[in-house]
Amino acid sequence: MTSSFDSYNERSQLKTNVVSSDSESSEGFTSTALAAVLHSLSLSLSSTSAVLSDPSQSFHRFLSLSLSLSEFLSLAMRTMELVSASSLLLILWLTVAIEASVHQYNAQRFVAKGNSFVVHGGSEGIYSSSTSSDSSQDSSIRFEKITLRRPKESSNFSSRVHAIVFEVEDRETIGGSAYGGQRAVCCSPDLAKLGVCKQGEIIHRQSTKNPGWPQVFGATFEVDESEATFTSRSIQIAKTGMYNLYFIHCDPSLNDVVVEGKTIWKNPTGYLPGRMAPLMNFYGFMSLAYVILGIYWFSQYARFWKEVIPLQNCITLVITLGMFEMALWYFDYAEFNETGVRPTGITVWAVTFGTIKRTVSRLIILMVSMGYGVVRPTLGGITSKVISLGATFFLASEVLELVENVGAISDLSGKTRLLLVLPVALLDAFFILWIFNSLSATLNKLQDEMESKMKCENCGLHCTAGVYSPKLLKAYVSRNVYLPGARRIMLKLDIYRKFTNALVVAVVVSVGWICYELYFKANDVYNELWQNAWIIPAFWQVLSFSVLCIICILWAPSHNSMRYAYSGDEDFDRDDTLTLIKPASMPSNDIRSPADAHESQGGKGLSNSDPEEGKTA
Repeated sequence: MTSSFDSYNERSQLKTNVVSSDSESSEGFTSTALAAVLHSLSLSLSSTSAVLSDPSQSFHRFLSLSLSLSEFLSLAMRTMELVSASSLLLILWLTVAIEASVHQYNAQRFVAKGNSFVVHGGSEGIYSSSTSSDSSQDSSIRFEKITLRRPKESSNFSSRVHAIVFEVEDRETIGGSAYGGQRAVCCSPDLAKLGVCKQGEIIHRQSTKNPGWPQVFGATFEVDESEATFTSRSIQIAKTGMYNLYFIHCDPSLNDVVVEGKTIWKNPTGYLPGRMAPLMNFYGFMSLAYVILGIYWFSQYARFWKEVIPLQNCITLVITLGMFEMALWYFDYAEFNETGVRPTGITVWAVTFGTIKRTVSRLIILMVSMGYGVVRPTLGGITSKVISLGATFFLASEVLELVENVGAISDLSGKTRLLLVLPVALLDAFFILWIFNSLSATLNKLQDEMESKMKCENCGLHCTAGVYSPKLLKAYVSRNVYLPGARRIMLKLDIYRKFTNALVVAVVVSVGWICYELYFKANDVYNELWQNAWIIPAFWQVLSFSVLCIICILWAPSHNSMRYAYSGDEDFDRDDTLTLIKPASMPSNDIRSPADAHESQGGKGLSNSDPEEGKTA
């Protein structure tokens, strides 16, 4: 998101044509990418709805709508070539160019914005100072050793550079226009003729809402001097708001001037920027939530460790990674709040654990959707594709998270963020497509196997050829009718339907939240809603945790966990068409228990019931 001053200049038409065209192309590219992702999600959801309503036709319908998986994966791999080639250099750069609430200026050059030249010094949400007498709880922006340097060959004249600190509500107090024309930050000849200002000076006036603001002060280059220094000072913050700092000059002759030094931004509770401060408590609560979930899961795991299936081992890994991730994020924010400098090591580990968790979670959901360990013992020839997709997602997500968290506090530029966000968004969309595609196929397999178990020759019931009915099966099972393997398949089918419903709800909620996030950012051009910005990243953590809890409930270790595992007795790949059953038009008392069926058929030797039942009849 652009800073408030950049947004203000853009709306005042002070940006150059090059910057404007870049912004428009980035917005168009973002809209196209978002439309593609949402279209993919809609196809996935419509296909899944078809699976639940008409399993026999949904799989073919899905294939006719979605892209080829191999083609999409190839496209994703090509998209990531540029990112993977520069990822190592990017990570090395991040470890050097670290900023925090202590904003460092390392020979930063001024950039032309309209008729002015600016350096963005920082933008942070700051809460008002505490009412207590403790000075450590005061909010402030402190200037320390801010030095301006210019080449000696350009030091034959005097000039002045200003620093402007303003709250976002006071943005209209900076700049002006003559006769309703283009708004300018520096005094133009037309404004000078009106007597409003002196040509070459910065236009600003006092705020009616915040007396004494904006704060404007400067440093002067004297003749034959190549350095100018801002007086060290501390600006106290008495009002909660989004504060911006810019260094500005209006002299085109001051080319090659650079800014060095630092400013320190502080909130009453510490050095965490205002929009990040609530996240420290949030990650503390999330750490506690993962601990509670871990206690439940590990206790079940320890009780039934002999019945544990491979899928439950994977869930254990995800819970463990989540516990480490939340704890590391909490300590990262706590250290940042205490010192004002973000701890590189803790941040990198938190990002890495989080990226591994997200990658493993997606791969587990994908493999479960394929029926791995449930309807098929291996992934077969697609194992390499699954691994490639996971590795690509890990790399793209790791680079994005490192850039967003191990770097400057101010938001990334639109083009830089787009370059990093787009591959992750495309890969996420592909994961969703593949997951629901696989779920469709797995549900069909379970459906076919259930129908095969209901063949007339296997159940010893009065039935006729027809279509499988779940209600009929439940009626048989509830009355203890002996159906070889049917109960096991029914349990698998039931859990997969619940799993599918949970994923559909998660995707629908995600799409809704993406739309809200776009609305939020579109209506927060100047970062005025910074106090609520923490909710956006927090929501994704809560949603991820909720899906994990649902999976833990569905696949919790128990004394009969093995009923969900793949069995060699179940043939999910048979191609032959089997005769299915449906109840004939007979009285309800025709649904009989095994003993009744054996009794009525015993004289003819046609019983298909359990041999043990014959002994006890």
